[in-house]
Amino acid sequence: MHLWWGIVVVLLSSLCWGGQTVSWLSPDTAARLSLTEAETDVEPPYWADIRGEAAWDFLTLWTMLLAGVLLIVDIDAWAYFGLVGGGMYVYFAGRGIFTRFSLQRRGFRIGAAANVRIGYAFLAIWGGMGLITIAAAITALPTT
Repeated sequence: MHLWWGIVVVLLSSLCWGGQTVSWLSPDTAARLSLTEAETDVEPPYWADIRGEAAWDFLTLWTMLLAGVLLIVDIDAWAYFGLVGGGMYVYFAGRGIFTRFSLQRRGFRIGAAANVRIGYAFLAIWGGMGLITIAAAITALPTT
């Protein structure tokens, strides 16, 4: 079970962290790869927000990737990184979903409808991964 979940965590968090890294370092490339919307397709404040979010995510979301790697190689410290990384991913997903809903309800352009739906789906997946990892990490922590 640990090996399987470690692989899932590495794959999903690599996609998220890697995508945010590309979005931060090369937004035009990220738009061509459909990782984000082009600047001209969204409202300027939303564009600024997702650019800042991408930079912050580059600095923080690696924790889940490391948790997955440590889980695969069976190093107990994975649980600590899983707690931190899981919390980061739950926050990332929740903020992303609620912010996008709020902006959409107010009529702001946040991207093509199909892309926004895909974004919601991945945010939900990453948030779920964070919650599952937190639960698994809590059970793996040493008790004294």
